[in-house]
Amino acid sequence: MEDRATPAEHIPVLFAEVMEWLRPVPGGRYIDATLGLAGHATGILERSAPDGRLLGIDRDPQALSVAQARLAPFGERAVTRCASFADLRSIAEEAGFGQVDGILLDLGVSSLQLDEAERGFSFRASGPLDMRMGPSAEFDAAQVVNTWSEQELARILYEYGEERRARRVARAICSARPFYDTLSLAAVVARAAGPSGKIHPATRTFQALRIVVNDELGALQRALPQAVTCLAPYGRLVVIAFHSLEDRIVKQFLQREVHNCICPPEMPVCTCGHRATLQLGTRKPVTASEAEVARNPRSRSARLRSAARLGGSV
Repeated sequence: MEDRATPAEHIPVLFAEVMEWLRPVPGGRYIDATLGLAGHATGILERSAPDGRLLGIDRDPQALSVAQARLAPFGERAVTRCASFADLRSIAEEAGFGQVDGILLDLGVSSLQLDEAERGFSFRASGPLDMRMGPSAEFDAAQVVNTWSEQELARILYEYGEERRARRVARAICSARPFYDTLSLAAVVARAAGPSGKIHPATRTFQALRIVVNDELGALQRALPQAVTCLAPYGRLVVIAFHSLEDRIVKQFLQREVHNCICPPEMPVCTCGHRATLQLGTRKPVTASEAEVARNPRSRSARLRSAARLGGSV
């Protein structure tokens, strides 16, 4: 979502590319479904002046408070809601944004969450095992690592963290628990996982825990079809993913929605009745320039995909 600079220094990832593909225009209506610190939202509102409007959604009350302060100069043109984008359609309709010209989903963890140890996202600073992005999460990371079975831990580490040594790490966690802070967990995981190239050996485990605590992949799978129904004809959808699991979901969804038939190839005639809803904007994912990566190393993993709603109804 954002880099790890302080809020005052915050520069949103792939800002120029988002503006290029979203193409905000005066009078347009837009949804930033992952508002964060409002970097992209500010750009959208500036480019859609004087009468363009934006709905900003974020599940994190703390981030939303910062964003609201930054968007205050835009007055009634900026509308915000504290909610998960998993409920995108109902939120948009309630706020009067049922049909919009563009939707942005900038996935990942905000700098505000990463930089505050008490949120529990970082394995480099001592904090509680929390990792909840918002109050709607049903459980925190402590409950997962301290109560889930070794088999379940191994599964999520392998599926969500793509950790090759998932069984070994899960066994080590179960042998050493209970855990109460991030550093003690990271130390045990690092010993079990061993060296992992350029990244910290606990990176994949912490990613898996964050994904399962916040149901990130499930929320994305629920949000994408809703985003299509919220788009006006020719409205644009822009999604930035930061790891392969998210990007795969986005890629497969877009590939399905640009085809009139999604029957298996061996079917002699179409029986699915599916009709295309989107036209691809980006044939391949857009990545950060060398200059942006040098300025903000976290942008290295960002992958932007874009599509536009077809002229017919969904």
